[in-house]
Amino acid sequence: MAIRLSIRSLEQSSPSVEVLRAAYANFKSITDERGFDWFAATHGAPTPIWCPHGSPLFLPWHRAFLYYFELALQTRLGPRFTEVAPARPEFADVGLPWWDWASDHSHTVGLPQSYAVAQVGGEPNPMASSEIGHSSSQLVSGVWSDLLVNIVRTNPQLAGLITDTDPPMTLRDPDDPDELPRQSTIRNVLMNMGTFTDFTTSVEQMHDDVHVWVGGAMSSVPTSAYDPIFWSHHCMIDRLWHIWQNSSNAMNPPPDLMDTVLAPFPLTVAQVLDIDRMGYEYAVAAVA
Repeated sequence: MAIRLSIRSLEQSSPSVEVLRAAYANFKSITDERGFDWFAATHGAPTPIWCPHGSPLFLPWHRAFLYYFELALQTRLGPRFTEVAPARPEFADVGLPWWDWASDHSHTVGLPQSYAVAQVGGEPNPMASSEIGHSSSQLVSGVWSDLLVNIVRTNPQLAGLITDTDPPMTLRDPDDPDELPRQSTIRNVLMNMGTFTDFTTSVEQMHDDVHVWVGGAMSSVPTSAYDPIFWSHHCMIDRLWHIWQNSSNAMNPPPDLMDTVLAPFPLTVAQVLDIDRMGYEYAVAAVA
């Protein structure tokens, strides 16, 4: 079972961050549907945009997305979304960390250090940015054409998402740390949202605010999942849903959605409601 910790907790243990960083570097070297590029492209470009925003499927779909991403990061993902023995045992128990952007620490420093530093030990930090379209040209998805890269670079509404130099890399433009969502906002959502629709709408608004706060690639759906901080941000969102699911206010999604398949992933809404059955859990963080 994967244990998802806060990124601040991981940063208190250098070996833990080093394993996560190594897992990301390995993940980015895989050039098929088990690799980082495939997952980043599945969220946005160049494949069809699968992720449902402004919909009751927002939370369930992204939970399935994170689930298979984590299996792939652990090298446990086989063909057609099957779970297999880990190809790299040293990554088998890596859990995706969550970024608590509402914590006092985040409101002081902003982005977590492990995602912010450009280099570690004289080498590029694989958690700081990502190359766009790093996968093999033999892939149907996961590769951006020169035309698509040029469109992103020249469209004034998409300025600042990726570098102007090749290979195209993700960029960020974070705002002042104290402009991140606050703990009081989270408490209000967890305590006062009494329907699934109200809860998911409120959480998605916080989610959007953080995407805009980070800026750069994170501010646009086609490029956001290429930024490694995307995954820790969405773990925070998934964690908030899990906390609400265990509160007295919790309600399931509408019954008519329960059998909806969260394409392209072979899970239904009903199958992602219990994270214990999915095989991961969120640790209670001593440091947020």
